[in-house]
Amino acid sequence: MNPNQPYGRGPVPPMPYGPPPPRKGGKGCLYGIIGAVAGLFMLGSCVAVVARSSDTSSPVESQSPAAEKKPTGEKVEKGAQAKPSKKPVTNGIGRAYKDGKFAFTVTKVKKGVKKVGNEYFGDTAQGQFVIISVTVKNIGDEARTFTNGNQTLIDTKGREFDADPEASLWTDKESKSFLQQINPGNSVKGRLIYDVPRGTKLKAIELHDSMWSGGVTVPLGNR
Repeated sequence: MNPNQPYGRGPVPPMPYGPPPPRKGGKGCLYGIIGAVAGLFMLGSCVAVVARSSDTSSPVESQSPAAEKKPTGEKVEKGAQAKPSKKPVTNGIGRAYKDGKFAFTVTKVKKGVKKVGNEYFGDTAQGQFVIISVTVKNIGDEARTFTNGNQTLIDTKGREFDADPEASLWTDKESKSFLQQINPGNSVKGRLIYDVPRGTKLKAIELHDSMWSGGVTVPLGNR
């Protein structure tokens, strides 16, 4: 009797020693690997097709607003409305100009006068007399004196001419331009007479409240 065989039973195979032998792999695992590889292949094919389709499409150019070219012949306004530029006054006759406490208005310019006075007495010009008719108003609060000695005539060459005091004495009685006192609010009409060369073109006259004032320039339109 075999001592390893239990009583009353058939033969018992011997007990194995060590780990069990490995099992053979089934077909399911192989199919899973093949499916994964096929999926990756199909995914790569789709990506390639999309890439090729995007390469064959026409590109769309885009420019930033700063790089866009402005249309030819069109003006771009900086503001909503363009303000008209003020042109300098070239003829100030009839306009009021202020200096100090006087407001001056040149009303008339006469050139080419050879003699002032009457048939018996008067003054003859070396060149020609220019007569500037001006209205002077006192816009201050106290009396002030206006005189022709503070007023300067300027021609287009930049030459400056002083008033002729002798010729001014022969103007009519309504002309008041020599040491004439004017009370506040009052105005006088005067004539400023200058002896200038013939052919002189007049650019402006510089009028002063007094000999110490800055003066104001009245353009005469290059007469």
